[in-house]
Amino acid sequence: MREITIKPVNGALPHQAGGHLQMQVLVNQGAAVRPHTRSYSLIGQPDGEFYRIAVKRLDDGRGGSKAMWQLAVGDRLQISEPQNHFPLDLAASAYLLVAGGIGVTPLVGMAQLLAQQCAQRGATVQMLFGARSEAELAYLETLKTVLKTDLKTAIAEKGEYLDFEAEIAQLPPKAQMYICGPVPMLDAARKAWAKADRPLADLRYETFGSSGRFAPQAFRVKIPRHHLDITVPADNGLLDELETAGVQAMYDCRRGECGLCAMDVLSVEGEIDHRDVFLSDEEKASNKRICVCVSRVVGGITLDSAYRAD
Repeated sequence: MREITIKPVNGALPHQAGGHLQMQVLVNQGAAVRPHTRSYSLIGQPDGEFYRIAVKRLDDGRGGSKAMWQLAVGDRLQISEPQNHFPLDLAASAYLLVAGGIGVTPLVGMAQLLAQQCAQRGATVQMLFGARSEAELAYLETLKTVLKTDLKTAIAEKGEYLDFEAEIAQLPPKAQMYICGPVPMLDAARKAWAKADRPLADLRYETFGSSGRFAPQAFRVKIPRHHLDITVPADNGLLDELETAGVQAMYDCRRGECGLCAMDVLSVEGEIDHRDVFLSDEEKASNKRICVCVSRVVGGITLDSAYRAD
């Protein structure tokens, strides 16, 4: 993981825990270099001068992380103002923060704020931090300092796993859970939360939308309404290729959460690798819609679009 400190020309704007930046990165795709928009969580509490983000290098990803790792001191970036689709409610009776790997980044600021705020009003905050290896427990020392014994870790290489049902069972009424991590972790947490009959509104989550059941590979996309037949390469996303081909698709979060980018599926020659957390299990099984900002395909797919000729 690489932490990157960004100094905006006019100073850093205030931001709340759970906030993020949108930024343009230049990604090498064959002989071409294309600008792509990526979202990175802001780390820690605002200081009015800098933004801090962290990027995990993914050599089999879409190229954004490699581009960020190639940045040098003094390089310039095009970034948005802080945005927040993962806001923290400061009125809950208790909090359970859950991080999976690099998903810890938005939760660092939450833990720092809640440790102070909860102590003042008698609420509680606990955190679960799961990763494949000990080396992937980013910001562990910072979190230990803030949360002390209220932090639990689970390392898959050691055979340790998070027991969501047990952890949720010990939460008091009106407690909230905030989770950021890979899609399989989110799915497990959502199922445990529903099984405990907890209000869905008290489960808040964010995903980086990059984890699927299959390794990224090239796939074919047909869009009859546009007379298009294109190939999405392994190192790029479906949404980006649609935009390059001139197919306008609505989107917002680019993380598979809001569902605005969902398109109708006419047929599938293979299997859809649903990487979103918006569609229900039943919708994913039906393969009638796909969230094009994060999901991929093994094989080929035929899509419809919202375009209608005048």
